[in-house]
Amino acid sequence: MNTAGPARLAASDPGILDGLRVIDLCTGLAGSAAALALSEAGADVLKLSMRGTAEEVLFRVLDRGKRRMRLDLHRVDHFGILDTWLTRADVLLHDFTPAQALALGLDDERLTARNPALIVAPITGWPARHPLADAPGRETLVLARLGILDEQPGHRAGPVFIRMPFASWIASGLCAVGVMARLLARDRDGRGGVVRTSLAQAALVPMTMHWARAEKPSPAFAKGLDKTLPIPLHQASDGRWIHVHYSPDAAPWMAEGLAAMGPVAVAQVNAEFPPSHVAPNFGANRRIIATRPAQAWADHFWAYDVAAQPAAEFGAIYGDEQAQANGYVVMVQDPQLGATLQPGPAIAVQPPARVRGPLQALSMPDPSIWPERPVPLSTWHHHAHDQPLQAPLEGLNVLDLGAYLAGPFACMLLADLGADVIKVEPPGGDAMRRLERAFAGTQRGKRGLALKLGTPAAQPVLQALADWADVVHHNVRLPAARKLGIAPEQLCVGRPQLVCTHVSAYGPSGRRADWPGFDQLMQAACGWEIECGGAGNPPMWLRFGVGDHLAALSSVFATLLALYQRHRTGQGQAVATSLLGAMLMTEAEVVVKPDGGLTAMAHLDRDQCGLSATHRLYRCSDGWLAVQAQGEVEQAAFEHTAAPDATAWAAARARDEAVAILRQAGVACEPLLEAQAEPFLADADHAAAGLHAHSHHAQYGALQQVGQLWDFGDLPLAIGRPPPALGEHSVAVLQQLGWPPEAIDALMRSGVSCQWSADTA
Repeated sequence: MNTAGPARLAASDPGILDGLRVIDLCTGLAGSAAALALSEAGADVLKLSMRGTAEEVLFRVLDRGKRRMRLDLHRVDHFGILDTWLTRADVLLHDFTPAQALALGLDDERLTARNPALIVAPITGWPARHPLADAPGRETLVLARLGILDEQPGHRAGPVFIRMPFASWIASGLCAVGVMARLLARDRDGRGGVVRTSLAQAALVPMTMHWARAEKPSPAFAKGLDKTLPIPLHQASDGRWIHVHYSPDAAPWMAEGLAAMGPVAVAQVNAEFPPSHVAPNFGANRRIIATRPAQAWADHFWAYDVAAQPAAEFGAIYGDEQAQANGYVVMVQDPQLGATLQPGPAIAVQPPARVRGPLQALSMPDPSIWPERPVPLSTWHHHAHDQPLQAPLEGLNVLDLGAYLAGPFACMLLADLGADVIKVEPPGGDAMRRLERAFAGTQRGKRGLALKLGTPAAQPVLQALADWADVVHHNVRLPAARKLGIAPEQLCVGRPQLVCTHVSAYGPSGRRADWPGFDQLMQAACGWEIECGGAGNPPMWLRFGVGDHLAALSSVFATLLALYQRHRTGQGQAVATSLLGAMLMTEAEVVVKPDGGLTAMAHLDRDQCGLSATHRLYRCSDGWLAVQAQGEVEQAAFEHTAAPDATAWAAARARDEAVAILRQAGVACEPLLEAQAEPFLADADHAAAGLHAHSHHAQYGALQQVGQLWDFGDLPLAIGRPPPALGEHSVAVLQQLGWPPEAIDALMRSGVSCQWSADTA
């Protein structure tokens, strides 16, 4: 298999985070993946492990390149060594619950008092202020309790098990971004502190598009996105499936097929399916695609700029030329498995992120591995008491030129963290505005400027915006971006301090660099649609926009790395991420072995209920429950309690009774809640934990949305500004840039800009 790609730095070459010391005490996916991202950006990561040496494949990937040491926190000598390391570290990541951390002497207060410059980054199941804060941090249980398993359509009625651990992957991105934001705040304030996130907050990231309510909702806002809408996954003549995004009707084969069917037959076939906003001839498309093989359709659609992707088997993406061309696939010499193909870094920054080596053997803790610094971190000064505490990214100016989801959501995260974000969109509106609730879920915290880019009158405004900005961020395809004058190489001319961040579909290199692509297509390419469908079933799209959200987080991480580097060199840079790169990292459950085969993975069952008897959903007499028993003792307790047939045992009991019995036996489980959009927004416990955000929208009035995705302890977040109405801040922004009233009026009269008003809404 060809593994040629961008050159990787040697293990001794420094990265952006060179010199940063990180302690990784995590046992779960989320924290381990966050620590890997920091490591491959240059940080020196100590992985302190209580596992043996036969880790599952996932952790052979996530812990590669870290310095691994065996640690028993209950041994006085080992804890003493850890305590020494903590006085010399910059960052600590762990996934202990608050009660566990307190019992171990690793609570936030003790750690930050001992080392005021230390950044403490816990990833728990639930926020620290939530009543469930000390519940096990296990993804399926969190999703069940939140009601998110009921948000995913399945091949049967009722909630389904979600095979992709999307919340854990999103939590890893939130953690890595939070750590970088806190590092930038430490540069500003000279002090560390906490940055907490949780699987619950990560699971709520996709629900920003779905769970919201307004005082005066429009019909489109009130409707939202129906989870029963038909998804354009079509079976071809060879039995394979292909995901087509948007209407393929203009592609010649499809146009010929529609003409041959005739309008009457097309209408009859279309009527067999609910209306689709994606493809008006959904039924006819389905009928016609069944006449040719999937790859033939893919080649044809690609030739005519139709975004499409065959649903591949999990792991097949390792052989993809585009993934290899961008370094998203790397060769790693694993000490146990040999020469393996694994996911590589998803970001392009300078100096580059790089794989720092394979999994290392566990060694005994060595207190001398990190010598004391010439200026100990414990001597860093505290923030002056008479100065107000600022949000982590307070003072950062961000120009958001993106559309749809990945670009705008990334800029919403920057706004949440305190950046001043100006969103630029055409006077006709962002293409996603028609999906009003989803649009609002990616735009919080921004000021809105309507501007018709690409016109001569808009060019001076764009130049002034670029001069104002520290960061320009977008996900516009580069050929179109160049026509509009917003490609990174155009914006960076004469602005050496500017950070330009671009999110593409398939990565900045290779023949598909400028191709159209969407989250759904990356799920298809990376095998997740087949895995989420369940054994023997048609593939199924995970409707949570996971690829978009992961790419957004990846782009924010890369942006903050570039800003961290700028603080040290004074120079900005162009950085790049992609949907494909972000999604390919989730492939880490399997790697390609030297013989070309894949390592094993657990598959979802045909009923879409789970992976095993001890990790699955069970239907009770009055609802569903979720079981996620880990470890031999807990699994044996479940098997004993629910013997001889767990399915029959659950079906014979009410859900609350079954949950009580299992918890009494020491089995981790949760009631699986359904139809939770309104109950979530009305829940006082969620509100007290910061999971609600309230603002006043120009059009919708009082607006409630999913709330904060981090808790920075002493530093505030900025989640009180509503999403902007179209052109809501056009005049104010233009005035800020120095445009006189007569020039602003001219822009409005010519249609180059517009201003929102209640009369024209």
